[in-house]
Amino acid sequence: MEAFSDGVLAIIITIMVLELHMPDGATFDAIKSIIPTFIAYVLSYIYMGIYWNNHHHLVSTLSRVSGKILWFNLHWLFWMSLLPVATKWLGTYPV
Repeated sequence: MEAFSDGVLAIIITIMVLELHMPDGATFDAIKSIIPTFIAYVLSYIYMGIYWNNHHHLVSTLSRVSGKILWFNLHWLFWMSLLPVATKWLGTYPV
């Protein structure tokens, strides 16, 4: 379960980083245009890191994994998989 979750989280982070695009030029204005997307990525990456760390601490306390725990883990991974969408949305329409 832990290895599967790590793999899913790695894919989620990869999808998020693929949303970062190079600036259209080498000017400050070109770089400035991608700042909201970059900030959204950094915040999402930190969020993922916190949850990944907490997940490892939680899993290390388990003596065995039941079906119920697998379903809870799958539920958690579903919501985590929506993070790239939220990241792109926040980067496109910053608050």
